[in-house]
Order: sequence, then structure tokens, then C-alpha cells
Amino acid sequence: MEITVGFLLLAVLLIVGLPVSVALALAGGVGLYLVGGLQLATGILATTPLGAVHSYEFVMIPMFILMANFIVASGISEEMFDIAKKWMGRTPGGLAHATALTGAAFGAISGSSTAAAATLASTTIPGMVKQGYDTRLASGVVAISGTLAMLIPPSGAMIIYALLADMSVAKLLIAGVVPGILVTLAIMLTILFLVWRNPEHAPAAQSYGWWEKIASLRHAWSFILLFSMVTVVIYTGVGTPTEASAMGALGAFLLALLRGTSFRQFVQAGVSTLEASCMIAMIFLGAQVFVYFLTMTQATQSLVGWLVDSQIPSLAILIAILAIYLILGCFMDLIAMLILTVPIVTPLMLQLGYDPIWFAVITIVMGEIGVLTPPLGINVFVISKYTRLPVGEVFRGAFPHVIAHLILVALLVAFPELVLWLPSTMN
Repeated sequence: MEITVGFLLLAVLLIVGLPVSVALALAGGVGLYLVGGLQLATGILATTPLGAVHSYEFVMIPMFILMANFIVASGISEEMFDIAKKWMGRTPGGLAHATALTGAAFGAISGSSTAAAATLASTTIPGMVKQGYDTRLASGVVAISGTLAMLIPPSGAMIIYALLADMSVAKLLIAGVVPGILVTLAIMLTILFLVWRNPEHAPAAQSYGWWEKIASLRHAWSFILLFSMVTVVIYTGVGTPTEASAMGALGAFLLALLRGTSFRQFVQAGVSTLEASCMIAMIFLGAQVFVYFLTMTQATQSLVGWLVDSQIPSLAILIAILAIYLILGCFMDLIAMLILTVPIVTPLMLQLGYDPIWFAVITIVMGEIGVLTPPLGINVFVISKYTRLPVGEVFRGAFPHVIAHLILVALLVAFPELVLWLPSTMN
């Protein structure tokens, strides 16, 4: 009874447009009241705000967001696209390939899918359209390339998942490296297929000599240094992910300073970081209340026990859960999906014998698909806003990449070692 009321109330509050954090807190609070009365509900609500964000690991979130905002302020994204454009040269769909590589590079120092999509939309689509690229091809590549920030470390989604599931943040971040490379290759292979099918959609680009290509790399040192500093510190265990995030934020600040970023841009970066961090903290607060409600009702344990005893093949359960993520992605953003599902799904995956790191990466890849599918498709709306292209056109441009991503998910399910090999080599 209490479980039904709690979930129905949460669904109604989300449907009417209440913020996710408030909806979770209200539904969880009402559920706690029904389970244990006013004293239990007020006791948990009084202690949850501090407990939700009072952890050393939570500091990573604002630090990596700050690093991303400093990078955006420094204007390095335009130079990354210029480097990729020169190296791809006259490759069929060269500018589209350059966009995918720029998305991977930006994701490696950003961690924010929305920021990556917005930056790529404003820097790469105008160049492709001017060159004569089909707008659907151009917008679709940008939409999918922006999602690489979810997977390649430092990924905000990965950090949130690890905190929710109480798993190693360092191992989960490193686990995203190989799948991130595979996703980048999948994007580029999809581009090659689309250009092979319709060559007129991607006219040949300008070719560059080897000297020009090599000379362009002088702008890449800052990106390589920043990415290496963060990733190597996490991988080797020299420092904690939290320390690596602070180093990354400091490095990005110094980089922006050296590049002549104005005081006003620094202030904007700080304000944007504060807004995003407070939003995530509020979501964590609401999630904690709702998780307490689930714990008191034993809902998660009951579901896990029922599924395990039902003798349904574990692969069938896995496919069903991935399908649920695909459906949820059509209506809510990745953070909301993780908040609602991770406390329930993670114990189930453990009980079924699946590796939690592997499943976390699979979930994030499904989240990449979610930000491209209608009707919500947040990355699609961001790109439409920045480029003034019709939303439907961007959705159609992203569709081939959605199919390619689903094929990649099947590959990662069939070969878990693609995800687990690199984190298994860590100290």
C-alpha cells in the first residue's frame, strides 16, 4: 500500500512538472509518514540535507563542473575542432569526423553532456553547413558527439552513479575509457556509412599538408596535459578522484588565465558551477529521502527476491531493464533516471551475478541514447536552440547513431571484458 502510494505520488508530481528534487523529497516524505508516522518522517527530513552532500567524494562534482566551465571560458574547444579538421583532411565526411573527435576531446575535459552539445553546436555546425553538409547529418553528429562527455572521464554521470551505488569512483571512471573510444569509433563508422550512402550530404573538405597538421598540434598541449593529469592520477592511485578533480579545476583555471580569459568570464564560470552544483545537491537530497522510504518498506529487497526466485533467465531480466532505461530516456534526463533506478537496480544486478562496474557503464551508454530520443531528448533541444534548426530535423539526424549505439550495447553485453579489462589493471 505505502509503496504504491509513494510511486504514484512521485509519478504525478513529475508529470505536473515539479522539479525532480522536490518530487522525490515530497513523495519520499509522504511515504515515510505512511510507514512510520510523523516522528519518523520529520526525523529523517531533519538529518537528510546534511547527510546527502556531507561526503568527501561529493566535492568531485562541483570541481569537475568548474573545470568544464573554465575550459569553455578559455575557448579551447574551437582550437580542438581546428586540429581535428586539419588531421581528417579530405576523408569522406572529414568535418563530421572532426566533430566526433572534438566531442571525445571535449568530453575528456568536460564531464557535462549538455555543455559539450552546446559548445559543439555553436562551433562545428556552422562550419559544416557553410561547407555544404546536410543539416541532418551535421546536427546528428553533434548530438551524439556531445554524449561522449557522459562516458569519458571525468564524467559527472559516472560520479553520480558511483555515489548512488556506493562503488569505487576511480574504477568506474577508468572503466569508461575503452567504451568511450569504442563509441567514438561507432560514431565515425556511422558517418562513413551515411556519407557512402549519400555522398552529396558531405562535400569534400580542404586538404592540408603534413606541416600544417603537425603545426596545429602546438595548440593541443594544454588539452593533453589536463586530460593526462586527471586520468593518470586516478588510474595510478597517486591521488583520489576528489584530489584529481581539484587538480583539474586548478589546471583549467591556470589555462584560462594564460589564454587571457576576462574577469567577467571567470565570474560566469563560477556562477554556472554554483547553479549546477546546487541543482545536483538538491536532487541528491530528494533522492536520499526517497531511498530511505524504499529501505523502510523493503521494496528493493522484495523485488530482488521475487525476481531471483522466479527462475527468469538473468539475460532476459538484463534485456528488460535495458529496455526500461531506453523508455525512461524518452521522458527524463540521465541524472533523474540514475537517481530513481540505481538504488533498486544495483542490488538486483549483484544478486544476478553481474559485475556492477560493467552494468554501470552499460547504463551510461543507454543514457547516451536517452538524450537523443523523443519526446524529451535534451541534447536535441539544446542543439536546436543554438542553431535554430527544427527539432524534428535534429532527431532524424541522430536516429542512425541511436541504432549504432544499440549495436554497441549488444557488443558490450556479449564481451564484458571490453569494459572490465582496464579497471582490472589498476592498483
